[in-house]
Amino acid sequence: MKINMRKCDICGTCVAVCPVDAIYVSEYEVTIDNDKCISCLNCLIVCPAQAITEEE
Repeated sequence: MKINMRKCDICGTCVAVCPVDAIYVSEYEVTIDNDKCISCLNCLIVCPAQAITEEE
């Protein structure tokens, strides 16, 4: 998964739905640990800013 920080408003909605705690929020950015990510797409579905996409 990939986050477009130009669109992301750092709301934390994605963090709340990640079943494997692969998403981290800091004051200035959101990071996805793709080694932990299981590609469940929960974060992509709930992101109100549509800032999360699948990596190819």
